[in-house]
Amino acid sequence: QVQLVESGGGLVQAGGSLKLSCLASLSTFGHHDMAWHRQAPGKQRELVAALTSGGSTNYADSVKGRFNISRDNGENTVYLQMNSLKPEDTAVYYCNTYPQMSVWGQGTQVTVSS
Repeated sequence: QVQLVESGGGLVQAGGSLKLSCLASLSTFGHHDMAWHRQAPGKQRELVAALTSGGSTNYADSVKGRFNISRDNGENTVYLQMNSLKPEDTAVYYCNTYPQMSVWGQGTQVTVSS
């Protein structure tokens, strides 16, 4: 069964940085487009960033210029480098394939204090 394990979240002050990691147990990881989503309290889950198997990226307008998605196919891992964090970035962050599978990981909590 596919597993997605996110890590790297934490508490950071506004303006700080965090790097999230997601280990995906996909035998054909390198062939999958991958994405990061987030869900803030009381809000719907939203797409934050996507990265195709060919290296093309797409970002939500709210994170453009601040977040960077990358991957290491040899490690079956996708990353999200988050810089210049804002309190509104506070959420649980999840990775998934793109389009998403029905399986989700436990997510990693990111809290940005003002």
